[in-house]
Amino acid sequence: MMVGLGIEPPKEKCEDKNCPFHGVLSVRGRVFTGTVVSDKMSKTVVVEREHMHKVGKYERYERRTSKHHAHNPPCINAHVGDKVKFMECRKLSKTKTFAIVQRMVA
Repeated sequence: MMVGLGIEPPKEKCEDKNCPFHGVLSVRGRVFTGTVVSDKMSKTVVVEREHMHKVGKYERYERRTSKHHAHNPPCINAHVGDKVKFMECRKLSKTKTFAIVQRMVA
């Protein structure tokens, strides 16, 4: 179990060195939740997350979306439509700085 997060490791094993559970990749920072919108790349998914942004001038909030590239370890293997939890990690490529830590039932 990831200390302080309450996230159980996946049942499957993998040999991926960039897996937060079975490899040497350390994750840190905030835990984000989003939906996988693309899984066409090898071991990488695009996750879209929705958040609220305050507009000070009007003292209201607006809904915004962000897309992040995240590492998809073989033991988690998330697909399009899955809701996932992902965390920040060291830079894995030019655009990939997050890793998926849990797949929730879609």
